Amino acid sequence: MSALHINFRSASFLMSASRLKQCPPDTGAEVAFAGRSNAGKSSAINTLTRNSRLARTSKTPGRTQLLNFFGLNVEDVRLVDLPGYGYAKVPLAMQKEWQKHLNDYLENRDCLAGIVLVMDIRHPLREFDLMIINWCIASELPLHILLTKSDKLKRNAMTNALRDVSKALPEHPEGLITLQSFSASKGDGLPELERQLVSLLKPDLNNLPST
Repeated sequence: MSALHINFRSASFLMSASRLKQCPPDTGAEVAFAGRSNAGKSSAINTLTRNSRLARTSKTPGRTQLLNFFGLNVEDVRLVDLPGYGYAKVPLAMQKEWQKHLNDYLENRDCLAGIVLVMDIRHPLREFDLMIINWCIASELPLHILLTKSDKLKRNAMTNALRDVSKALPEHPEGLITLQSFSASKGDGLPELERQLVSLLKPDLNNLPST
């Protein structure tokens, strides 16, 4: 079997789903991007894939209400853009509906290989962030924390923010959670993000046919 190489530039839109039963077949492997509205999640996906139009970005946070699936060059391997959550101007009833379907996806999606949790480096570890972190720890699901908008801070402040977030994380098994800074506008941290995604998907890739 030849080696499988993921090319993130190959990402293309597959489909959107508002609930678990509408998602693609629960096979292969996928990594989901989660984060509060306006944390820079869609921008991070667009930078990763070098496609500024792939994931929907908006100046009005909270508009992405669906689970959006993107296929890659390796068959049955996907990236998922989860609905943003926690923006105050979104009606409470809508927030609750999003959370219901998000929880259903997280708890019942067998092909989910890991989560990338996107947080604004200036405003990390809010209530939603901690919910995702604690869920990943309880489920023993690998989590990669992406502290975005690092270009908004000077180097020392960025280093301090990384250290503070690392220290504030709940107790977890060694290696379960990884952490990095990232700038979508400058591309800082992009190689590290690619390596982490491949690492998350690699165990599942071994069970896929070579293409």
